[in-house]
Amino acid sequence: MGNTKSSALSKELLEDLKSNTKYSEAELCTWYQSFLKECPGGKISKEQFEGIYASFFPDADPTEYARHVFRSFDTNADGTLDFKEYIVALHLTSGGKTLQKLEWAFALYDVDGNGTISKNEILEIIKLTRFSFAVNFNMIPVDDQKNLPQDENTPEKRAEKIWTFFGKQENDKISEGEFIKGVMENKDILRLIQYDEPQKIKDKLKEKKQ
Repeated sequence: MGNTKSSALSKELLEDLKSNTKYSEAELCTWYQSFLKECPGGKISKEQFEGIYASFFPDADPTEYARHVFRSFDTNADGTLDFKEYIVALHLTSGGKTLQKLEWAFALYDVDGNGTISKNEILEIIKLTRFSFAVNFNMIPVDDQKNLPQDENTPEKRAEKIWTFFGKQENDKISEGEFIKGVMENKDILRLIQYDEPQKIKDKLKEKKQ
């Protein structure tokens, strides 16, 4: 992905990230120095990424979901995240534009990476998520589970409802274009596939910036 172990960001990469994320040059340089301190080799491994997630959720085991998140950001499929992939991940999960976030959400649900989403893939991810980012569905507080609509109170029901909203048959597939259009036109789908991160992650990211 073009990153090096240099202590300074290349001008090309810096301009790329400034243009495609919300971060300023000063913020990116600060992020880069912190990144190199934690990852001197210039890469974050899947195990390191899972460790970061685990620190956000001491009372849960988000490992399986973290693997899917890692996969969705490992754009060159080399088993690591370089600085660019890392920053893009932070950007998208803490306030990227809606279209960018939906493109990432599609990549998250496209478990086998074949460019389409099946009903089973949606179910697989929903089973690992709460309403949002990286808490096992079964860890929704019991009281909250009681307040869920009857047709949304299990992962299977939520997946079925999403599939119905898209007007798909059991073995149909959804393309990226269909997914983005459907979610942007139907707020119910957006609610059911929520990908915004919980406040505790946002707070952790702010702490790391300081």
